[in-house]
Amino acid sequence: MSEHSLQFLVSSPRGLSDLLARELIALGADDARERSTGVTFSGTLATAYRACLWSRLANRVFLEVARFNVPDTEGFYTAVRQIDWAAHIGPGATLACDFTGQHPAITHTHFGALKLKDAIVDSLRAERAWRPNIELERPSIRVHAHAHGTNFTISLDLSGESLHRRGYRGAAGEAPLKENVAAGVLVRSGWPEFAKQGAEFLDPMCGSGTFVIEAALIAADRAPGLSRDYFGFLGWAGHDAGVWNQLLEEARARSRAGDATKLVMRGHDRDAGAIRNARANAERAGIQGLVKFEVKGLSEAAPERAQSRQPDDDTDAAATAVANVRSPWPSRSTTWPGKGGGADEKTDTGADSGRDAGAPVPGLLCTNPPYGVRMEDRETARAVHRELGAVLRERFHGWNAAVLTGAPELGLELGIRAHRTHTVWNGAIECRLLRMKVDPGSERQPGRLGKGDTNLRETPGAQMFANRLAKNLKKQQTWAERAGVSCYRLYDADMPEYAFAIDVYRTIEPDQSWLYVQEYAAPAEIELDSVRKRRGEALSTLSDVTGVPEERVRVRTRRKTKRGEQYDKVQNQEEYHVVLEDGLKFLVNFEDYLDTGLFLDHRTTRARLRAAAAGKRFLNLFAYTCTATVHAAAGGAVSTTSVDLSNTYLNWAQRNFELNGMSSRQHALVPADCRVWLHDRAHGRERYDLIFVDPPTFSNSKRMEGVLDIERDHPELIDGCARVLAPGGLIVFSTNSQRFRLDESLSSRYDIRDISAKTLPRDFERNPRIHRCFEVRLGATGV
Repeated sequence: MSEHSLQFLVSSPRGLSDLLARELIALGADDARERSTGVTFSGTLATAYRACLWSRLANRVFLEVARFNVPDTEGFYTAVRQIDWAAHIGPGATLACDFTGQHPAITHTHFGALKLKDAIVDSLRAERAWRPNIELERPSIRVHAHAHGTNFTISLDLSGESLHRRGYRGAAGEAPLKENVAAGVLVRSGWPEFAKQGAEFLDPMCGSGTFVIEAALIAADRAPGLSRDYFGFLGWAGHDAGVWNQLLEEARARSRAGDATKLVMRGHDRDAGAIRNARANAERAGIQGLVKFEVKGLSEAAPERAQSRQPDDDTDAAATAVANVRSPWPSRSTTWPGKGGGADEKTDTGADSGRDAGAPVPGLLCTNPPYGVRMEDRETARAVHRELGAVLRERFHGWNAAVLTGAPELGLELGIRAHRTHTVWNGAIECRLLRMKVDPGSERQPGRLGKGDTNLRETPGAQMFANRLAKNLKKQQTWAERAGVSCYRLYDADMPEYAFAIDVYRTIEPDQSWLYVQEYAAPAEIELDSVRKRRGEALSTLSDVTGVPEERVRVRTRRKTKRGEQYDKVQNQEEYHVVLEDGLKFLVNFEDYLDTGLFLDHRTTRARLRAAAAGKRFLNLFAYTCTATVHAAAGGAVSTTSVDLSNTYLNWAQRNFELNGMSSRQHALVPADCRVWLHDRAHGRERYDLIFVDPPTFSNSKRMEGVLDIERDHPELIDGCARVLAPGGLIVFSTNSQRFRLDESLSSRYDIRDISAKTLPRDFERNPRIHRCFEVRLGATGV
């Protein structure tokens, strides 16, 4: 393999690939091309080493060793075995294997990883008469196979483990921010330029100090990988120790020079324990002299006056000496390679490169306030955002602010207009980065989402929306009354520019009507002023058209994200209401969650299950609040078993059973990971006649084993259900995944019928993709 023809893939958090491409080009990468979650490039081994050592944004660095196209499992095994593994794995080395993607014949990643391992081990045993030991944690070499259809790429993971692990993090606190995500936010917000110009930096809610430490590493020109004691290439047979040691010495020299910086990066937090962790993290990172952490509340946040820098102790630390120079980074009009490198491709560098000479360099306040995913009390999070906005407007005029939030609607509480927003993913959590310039022109009245702007009621847009809503109400209300439906969808983004789903709930305890409004978050490229105007127009008309008073209108923002993340608690009021469906009572909650406890699009599915349940043993997997189980019990099921990982939802389910006078002795509620539960019962005697499976699209709960991706994992899940299905039994599989495609191999094992159209309620006919639903029965070759 020629040193100058090496091909690499560098993965990164979603939303940062454009910045990663710039970073890799600066490190010497050639032909850098962006992907959705990373960058490919060609270059030397030294370039890859620099990426491992210096990249602030990367997750992993992969060196490609082979590409091939094979149609089946044996072809994959043979092709992998033909690779010269002795060139990569030496005697005494340990090995780990990973497999991603999906191949027509290899649909389970664990199976794919095992076949990859078998081929490598068998090759070395045959050619060299020895085999490597398997070591899942920190192996000498980690081999990665990725399938895209029948095409495979085999790579070596030179990073070994994710590069966001800098080596300084100890206790992470309640809601840790990944280090490379923090660095990406800082780069996107212009901190590298501001730091070179001597600007102040403050995180007034710093937690374990990730933003502050990453800001200090940037300001001090310290390689983020310098504190790591493990990389995947250190045990690789092709490792060039001379090149690596030279790069380390260069990085250490730059770090020593950077220690002379006059900047001090400051962090505050009201939690003394968090500040102790932050100081310990900074010491492990070797930049304790460049940071100052203090136990202070948000209300005490303020810029520092310029004075000499001192170590992190209880005395006042340094502020900044401002140098009025233009940004050394390219301006926003610069074109960068990636996504075709066309003339329209532009990269936002964050800082204002066109600032007039002589103007003061603004400081940067960068923070990740609580937003409901990591704090259960949503009202507390709302109050924190309001306080942060008040502090910014009062004391930080002229500063730049970067606020990372997982709940974009809370950004309205800041009372400052964001001039740019960016989508950033912290693990599985989709966040918004709000970038603001704190000046009188950006200030706005802080407001609570959901009240609307009464001044917008007379605009043409508001009138069009009101007319459509009134038309829908007349039609749907008449149908609902005839059909005995008390909860239904009134509006579902009928006018694309007004992207809301509006549901009507008629409660019986007490007897009231409610509106539950879900706003589909606008793409980041849509101007915020336009989003706010349309939101105001829509919300200002709701009460007038429907007659539901404002105090019974609830508004939530639903981001385009995985359903597994959408059940996080957003408040803690524990206020429940009772609704009727087909004569059954169910509890709904309009305050505490993104979903109410009753999926309206499954109304027809639940009725079908009820009609099929008489005399059956019923199993409900991913049972949520067990509304389907209550229907099955009402339909005459002899027993029911409901499995869900959440005790909260199973407690809710128990109350649903009690509301309908059903004894818990016949209805088992099992708190468990559904996949593990199925696996454990595959060889037992218990069988079920009717199984309902409605999994989330994606889930990575810490209580689960691994990650559930339903597009990838549904064959394994259906196979597991088939193993506990009684002869003549029926599996009803449903998913809300918008891009779901049933694995074709399942049709050879089972009798499958697509019943999606038959399970679509009338009020959801405008959105036929709301869910997919299938009946699955054992075929001649079934499990």
